[in-house]
Amino acid sequence: MDTALTRTQLVRWRAAIFTIFFVTGLGFASWASRLPAVKDDLGINDLQLGVLLFVSGAASIVGLSLANVIVARWGARRGMLVTIITFGAGGLVAGLGVQFLHSYAVVCIAMVLMGIGMSATDVMMNVEAAAVEQSFEKTLMPLFHAFFSLGTVAGAGIGIAMAALDVGVAWHLWGAAALVLIAGLFSLTAVPTREIVHDDPTTTTSRRERFAELLSVWRDPRTYAIGAIMLGMAFAEGSANDWLTIAMVDGHGESQTTGAIALTVFSVAMTVFRILGGPLVDRLGRVWTLRLLSVAAGVGLIMFILAPSLPIAFIGIALWGAGASLGFPLGMSAAADDPKKAAASVSAAATIGYLAFLCGPPVLGWISHQIGILGTLWIIVGLIAMSGLASGAAKPIAGSKVGVGHH
Repeated sequence: MDTALTRTQLVRWRAAIFTIFFVTGLGFASWASRLPAVKDDLGINDLQLGVLLFVSGAASIVGLSLANVIVARWGARRGMLVTIITFGAGGLVAGLGVQFLHSYAVVCIAMVLMGIGMSATDVMMNVEAAAVEQSFEKTLMPLFHAFFSLGTVAGAGIGIAMAALDVGVAWHLWGAAALVLIAGLFSLTAVPTREIVHDDPTTTTSRRERFAELLSVWRDPRTYAIGAIMLGMAFAEGSANDWLTIAMVDGHGESQTTGAIALTVFSVAMTVFRILGGPLVDRLGRVWTLRLLSVAAGVGLIMFILAPSLPIAFIGIALWGAGASLGFPLGMSAAADDPKKAAASVSAAATIGYLAFLCGPPVLGWISHQIGILGTLWIIVGLIAMSGLASGAAKPIAGSKVGVGHH
């Protein structure tokens, strides 16, 4: 355990990062849950709504790229101060643009702020989570990601209530933004100020040399192998979020209600395994956990595709959700093993994972238009297999105190 900090300081630090994961998930889901109202208030069609989401996605990629530069220059604590404010400001501007100005352009600006703020915060909170994990010397990353999942569930639940009560989008988003800002900024007071990149003050490196070091992770084969783990599991998770309900209705001929229940089963299985994942990794090790879960996800998805009955389909969905649960957080853990490269490596790995989340749904949609949704899901089975085969890359590097397992 990190001897530079007291036990109380470590516990406060861990709680602070749990809180930031939770409110980031809540803020994201608050916006997503009100998209039908946003569409109505702005008087836009599906294509224009798609453009808004694309702007947010493109801004997210920019935020990912900026995050490692921010951490290297100012550290994660000061960096998150700026990015949480940016994310919260995006929510405030979105509410204003949707309900009061009815301005598509203003909402586009809000999407840029939210996209950059969300994704940059995402990288930095994962860097901090990895540092907390190393300090406690046990696997905690899945639990951090469980808090993000719980935040999205809470945000979606509040969104359903706000829509049912006919509360205006602005009041809802402003309330969510206030919660993100107050809870997020208060949490940062418990985050220790420390030099993430461990720069030696006696050496004078130019800005160009520092950027070269940041870019060097893209020349490291381990970055791409970890990216392959995260790519496969990001597709496994993202395809369920975007296409599971449609696969249930159009592929298996079930009702829309059954489709919604299916997505709930998937989300619950994923969240439960993220809560339970840490002790499992500490027992089996990172590599074997990823291998076993990739088998579970692959078998579960195959069961769902071929399901002769509804109970078999639901068992498959539960296995699919459980199997996909730890790929992303353990990939983040593996990327952050070397503290000197943590920010750059997490940013690179997150970029690969985010590209899967952003590009996956439209690509799958185009393919499913040609061959049907159940046929398309076989592609995900192949990507899950790729993720499982790449799992060896997540082996902790020398000196890492987590993810090794008990032998």
